[in-house]
Amino acid sequence: MGTWDIGPFDNDTAADFAHTLDETAEDEREGLVRATLTRAVRSQDHLEGPEGDEAVAAAALVAAQCPGGEPVCAVFGPEDALPVFAAGLRPLAVEALDRVVAEASELAELWDEAPDGPKWREVIGRLRDALDPPVPPQEDVLFETVLGSGRFSG
Repeated sequence: MGTWDIGPFDNDTAADFAHTLDETAEDEREGLVRATLTRAVRSQDHLEGPEGDEAVAAAALVAAQCPGGEPVCAVFGPEDALPVFAAGLRPLAVEALDRVVAEASELAELWDEAPDGPKWREVIGRLRDALDPPVPPQEDVLFETVLGSGRFSG
C-alpha cells in the first residue's frame, strides 16, 4: 500500500515500526526509539526513505509527550503504552527531523514531488516545534518594561 496520507504513521514503514515497538519489551522501547533517531542522524550520504519514515514516526512519539505535542495516530501508531521518554531524546528527534527534510533525503525528495508535499512539511514543522518550541521575540517586552519603570522619564 505504501503511503496513504501525510501523518507520521500514515505509511507502511511507520506502521511496521509501531508494530515492532509493540513487540518490543517495555523497558527496551525507549532504546528502540533512540536507535531509530540516531540511525537517521548518522546517515552519511543519502537518507533512504524507509529510515526517514521510521525517524519521523519515532520523533512523533517523542513530540507527543511534549507540551503542545499532538497525539499519535491510534489506528496505525503503537497500541501499547510507551514509557515516558527522557528529555534528552528531544534534541535527537529535532536533529533527525532536520535530516529527514534535508536535501540528501529520499523522503524529502519524494514529498517535494507530491502535491501534498507542503502539507507534509507542515506536519514535520509542527513536530519540530513541539520538540523545540520557537522562542518569541523578547525585544518588545524588554523595551516596554524599561519604559514602564520610569527610568527614561524627563
